[in-house]
Amino acid sequence: MAPSLLIVDDDARVCASLTRALAGQAGEIRTAESAQRALALVAASRPDVVISDVRMPVMDGLELLRLLRQRAPGVDVILMTAYEELPLVAAAMREGAADFLMKPLELHALRRVLARVLEDRAARSRGSPPGAGFQPERLVGRDARMVEIFKVVGQVSATRANVVIRGESGTGKELIARAIHASSPWAGEPFVAVNCTALPATLLESELFGHMRGSFTGAASDRRGRFALAGKGTIFLDEIGDTSPDFQGKLLRVLQEREFHPVGAERAERTEARVIAATHRDLEALVGAGSFREDLYYRLRVVEITVPPLRERLGDVPLLADHLVRKASAAIGREPHMLAGEASDALVAHDWPGNVRELENCITRAVVLATGEVIRPEHLGLTPPAAPRTPGRLTTLEHVEREHVLQVLEATGGQKRRAALILGVSRPRLDRLLRKYGIEDSGA
Repeated sequence: MAPSLLIVDDDARVCASLTRALAGQAGEIRTAESAQRALALVAASRPDVVISDVRMPVMDGLELLRLLRQRAPGVDVILMTAYEELPLVAAAMREGAADFLMKPLELHALRRVLARVLEDRAARSRGSPPGAGFQPERLVGRDARMVEIFKVVGQVSATRANVVIRGESGTGKELIARAIHASSPWAGEPFVAVNCTALPATLLESELFGHMRGSFTGAASDRRGRFALAGKGTIFLDEIGDTSPDFQGKLLRVLQEREFHPVGAERAERTEARVIAATHRDLEALVGAGSFREDLYYRLRVVEITVPPLRERLGDVPLLADHLVRKASAAIGREPHMLAGEASDALVAHDWPGNVRELENCITRAVVLATGEVIRPEHLGLTPPAAPRTPGRLTTLEHVEREHVLQVLEATGGQKRRAALILGVSRPRLDRLLRKYGIEDSGA
């Protein structure tokens, strides 16, 4: 028997267009111009698949999805939207959507998705994943690869699976990890982030697993480690590819046995924390070179997410910039600024070697320095396109970070408390940056 479809969109022209496009893949195709009408049709005829818009009056597509999960769990739901609402992608996948498409729809992509859903119907679990409350504020973009990432975020969030997030520095790997945690049923538990390169190898074990008094020089008292502090939440291990083989062996035991030994302790402690690791390194090459354990690689890489660099999704730059303008304006207590068209063009023309982190620094600088309501190209501090970089050049991100810290300090008159707020770092972190870059400390 041919599958039946229900198309839901408050635009009758969209309903008619999709009906024509999908006629060859289904038997009966019905349409509804509201979520309420869709619920009535589902109750009466129980279609195999519902394809619904998200933005509709009175009841949106996400609420329709939730109600269908309750009232008709055997119905597969594909959602679509024309708006930059990527948090909805993850939320929809977590709530049990079969897929999520961005408008304007590519019909071949819709047909492919529908074919996959129809093929998988008999095999897929019909239960709704648990959890609620996904509100990651900074998930912004329309790039197809980012849409796929947020689908994975929604799917993996309801599980305890380990995740590896890969991507260049500054692409937002920790943000993805926080999104997985925030959309999970354990969102109320701690999210504990550890930069594995910020501590010497000898201290990393103590930092993660804790230690007992007297276990080493300077251990004046017992201390709980990050795994203990994470509870049933998430522990995020940034730059896992830079850890030592000795530490990797201890971490492997934690993942295998779900227990760890504080340094100097006789008894092991249990852990229920989910591990999300991130790296900018080529893990396969490290495994081949013998500097990263193959068994740990496979234990961590249950789910893998690769975040594309910003230069490969320049279409998202205006959306990200508008969001970051609002964020930076709020941080310094100003009304949101507006990006002039020429400024937006300049942002898109830049290649962003420091990725989203560099963009955020650039926007924060512009908001601080712009005296009026409009951000113009001169406020961005971007240099004209440079000649191709030569091998061996000093890391651009470090240069950008140092210059940005200097500019914010200058704009705030050397007030470190206000500068730290604008930069989004703690006072101790700002002090470390000043020392790192040899910036004179005014003591303010």
